[in-house]
Amino acid sequence: MTTRTLSPALSARNGRLSEFFSFPDPVNEVSARLVAGGVVVMTVPALIFDEHAVWLLAIIAYGFVARVLTGPTMSPLGQYVTRVVTPRLGLGFRPVPGPPKRFAQAMGVAFSVSALVLTLAGEDLAARVVLALLLTAAVLESVFALCLGCVVFGVLMRAGIVPDSVCERCNNVALRAL
Repeated sequence: MTTRTLSPALSARNGRLSEFFSFPDPVNEVSARLVAGGVVVMTVPALIFDEHAVWLLAIIAYGFVARVLTGPTMSPLGQYVTRVVTPRLGLGFRPVPGPPKRFAQAMGVAFSVSALVLTLAGEDLAARVVLALLLTAAVLESVFALCLGCVVFGVLMRAGIVPDSVCERCNNVALRAL
C-alpha cells in the first residue's frame, strides 16, 4: 500500500490555511475582556433600537463568527483590541486557555445569530430576550472576568462530553469560577 504525500506547495498552502483558521492558545485575558466590553457597547444600542438596529446585530454576529473561525484575525473588534487597545493599556499578557474562550465565542455565535434571525422574522421580543442574555454574558466577562462560556466548557469537560485532550490545561482550572 502506497502512502500519498502532498506536494511542498500544497502542503505549505494547507499549513497557511490551517494557521489562518486557528484560534490563539493561550488567549490574553485582558484582550478577551476588552472584546467582551466592545460587545457590550454594541449590544446596548441594538437592544434600545430593536428592529431598527438589524445592521448592528449583523455586525455583532459577524464578529462572533469571525472570532470562532480565526480568533482576532478577521474580526475588526478583535484586531482593534489586540493591536491598539491592549498594547496602549500596557497591562501585559495574562494567559488563559484558548479552547474555553473559543467555545464561549461559539456560544456568542448561537446567541447573536439567533437574535438576528429572530429580528428578521419579526420576533422582536424573543430577539431582545436572546440579546439581553448575550449582554449579560458579555458584562460578566468584561467587568467581572466571569466567562460563562468557559464555565459551561468546564462542566462539559467534567461530564466527559468534551474530552480532556481538548484542553489539558483546563483539567485543573476549568471549574474555578463555580
